[in-house]
Amino acid sequence: MIASRRAWTGAVLVAPLALNLGAKAGQYDPVPMNGADVTAHDVAVTLFKAKVGAPIDYSNHKLMYLDLSGLDFKGARFTHADLYGTDFTGANLKGTDLSHTRLDRSVLIKADLSGADLTGATIFRPTVYTDLSNNLADAPRFAGANLTSIRVMADLSGADFRGANLTNADLRPLESRPGQGTLSTLMRNVLKSCDFAGATLRDANLNRAVLVFSRFVGADLRGADLSDTDLSKTDFTGADLTGANLSRADLYGANLIGVRGLDTVRGLDTVANLDKATR
Repeated sequence: MIASRRAWTGAVLVAPLALNLGAKAGQYDPVPMNGADVTAHDVAVTLFKAKVGAPIDYSNHKLMYLDLSGLDFKGARFTHADLYGTDFTGANLKGTDLSHTRLDRSVLIKADLSGADLTGATIFRPTVYTDLSNNLADAPRFAGANLTSIRVMADLSGADFRGANLTNADLRPLESRPGQGTLSTLMRNVLKSCDFAGATLRDANLNRAVLVFSRFVGADLRGADLSDTDLSKTDFTGADLTGANLSRADLYGANLIGVRGLDTVRGLDTVANLDKATR
């Protein structure tokens, strides 16, 4: 009996070593679940083997709910991929092609998407913070990213959008009231303390967004829809607001010094606290 127990215990201890040392990539990987067509292990191994200048291509793949946190994607291509619920916590997604992807319910805590291509992507209700304190240091980075025609419904407070291209970006609420027709619990996009310095937001729709303490220094906001937005304490120094819509926006404490095209702004007569803005 004692000998049998020892033999069995030894087998348990040795088996994991055999898996780690002798198995081929993916041989012992669990079967993909939740509709994904690859496993997290396969992705990690493929990325590890990828050579500089030869990005891996997961275009049109289904990668839902995979734990891809902390990985360096080396400029991978994911165009038209389904990334619903995928965990990218702390991932290096710099320069990746995420155009036309579904990033809904994804985890973007401290993810770096600087210079990534997110043209036509959707980001609905992602997880951005590690806890309910909404630590702004957890926010993802989109500096220099291409966010043309992206559709967003999220709290991305603290995110870095410096130099990003948000032309025709759609950040309107998904519904007129929370819970009306969808599972959304947000009435509007929350973008507090975000940095849009030097960003292009031409014809972007930010209707009803909360942009308190955000920076738009030198940003191009020509034709942007900022109606019903909370722009309290925002910094628009040197920004171009030619043809923008500011109907019913709140400009309490906003900095409008050097703003171009202010005389062409629509709805300026309906703006709240314009007299409390710095001009």
